[in-house]
Amino acid sequence: MRILWVCNIMLPRIAKELGVEGSAKEGWLSGLCDTILERRQENEIELHVAFPANKEQDGMSYTVDAGNGKLYAHSFYEDISHAERYDNALEASLLQIIEKIQPDVVHCFGTEYAHTLAVAKCFKHPERLLIGMQGVCRVIAEAYMADLPEKVQNSLTFRDWLKQDSIKQQQQKFVLRGKREAEILKLAGNVTGRTAFDHDYVQKCNPKAEYYTMNETLRGCFYEGQWVYENCEKHTIFLSQGDYPLKGLHYLLIAAGRLKVRYPDLKINVAGNSLVNDKTIKDKIKISGYGSYLRHLIAENGLEDRIHFLGRLNAEEMKAQYLKCGLYVCCSANENSPNSLGEAMLLGVPCVAADVGGISSLFTRGEDGILYSGYEYVEKDINNTCSLNKNENLGCDSELKNVYENSKEQKISKLERISANLESAIDEMWKNQEKMLYYCKNAREHARKTHDKEQNYRILTEIYAKITNAER
Repeated sequence: MRILWVCNIMLPRIAKELGVEGSAKEGWLSGLCDTILERRQENEIELHVAFPANKEQDGMSYTVDAGNGKLYAHSFYEDISHAERYDNALEASLLQIIEKIQPDVVHCFGTEYAHTLAVAKCFKHPERLLIGMQGVCRVIAEAYMADLPEKVQNSLTFRDWLKQDSIKQQQQKFVLRGKREAEILKLAGNVTGRTAFDHDYVQKCNPKAEYYTMNETLRGCFYEGQWVYENCEKHTIFLSQGDYPLKGLHYLLIAAGRLKVRYPDLKINVAGNSLVNDKTIKDKIKISGYGSYLRHLIAENGLEDRIHFLGRLNAEEMKAQYLKCGLYVCCSANENSPNSLGEAMLLGVPCVAADVGGISSLFTRGEDGILYSGYEYVEKDINNTCSLNKNENLGCDSELKNVYENSKEQKISKLERISANLESAIDEMWKNQEKMLYYCKNAREHARKTHDKEQNYRILTEIYAKITNAER
């Protein structure tokens, strides 16, 4: 069986072979890839992986020694730094790869990038096209502001102006991606997902698509080791990222301003690059509107010595932070099934999460940890339109503008209320050690089922077999 994966990153295994730096994103793809390669003799899968690269690497193919056989890699050019744009040339590039490989199944991971739509358009066999849902762009667009005050939404720093990347423009880019996502799903014959949230969305976009439930296999290191209360920093909170509004770091900073009174040793560690540096002139020039707001909240809540941005972390470094912290928090305004939450659960880390998107499909309230009321998503027409004008500036229709219609007072009220919910959830977790340890045990057991390597591998190969058999 010849399978073509179309991914948005170069897998670390391929990057290592080529002697270049790999991506730390989408780590679960590596876990799934490794399992397929390890079981090659059993599954008889010839695995090809296509991924975006720079112009110099466009159209190149590589063979990677995978131990029991070969992994075949193919690069195509795509400007993923402007993921909201669609380049028709992608269709020709990807069609060339498809015609060269002649795959039995084309499996695209995620709807966020233009290459998935290009595949859906150029591969004229929807019955053999499988789309894997990751985030839901249409909902991300609506939830992107995450209750930021109107003044912050409208802010524009020099960096934002220069890059044409203000907070509003960032949101509008997701609107474009959401429109493309709906088109992808209409063209797809098969879709994988893992939550009630993404299932309902797929059904609304294309009720004729065959929907398969398939959970994700995480990076190998998270299946080993376990969080131990006696070894952790009791009142240290860990976030897997916080570099754009949707991830909700601002909710936590407001909550932390009050929590630090009860927990004088409170600290917050955030994986990823810092948005708040402004020590040098260069830092000040580079600061974004959201970064400037985070700086304001850090100062206002007296958190300067309590928050630490850790930079880019690999899997082992992430694991060390989970085991070190006293609490993992997912405070996003929207998530489908965040792998960082799955990683924390697998290690038995105490978890607090916003009850948004698909989180309740993998994290049980009152059993695995604490779910609190987060961003209030109001469903709108999924066919909302937004387009780029001739000058490549972002513009949108009246429906998107509804996002901004609430008054500043209403927005702040929601921000304060959700931050208070988060504060209460953290306080509840830390006040009761016995209950916290009960959550940790349950979460670990739950995650070991959700992210079971063997089960997820079996389901994936069954899906591939069903698609190829149905096509025959």
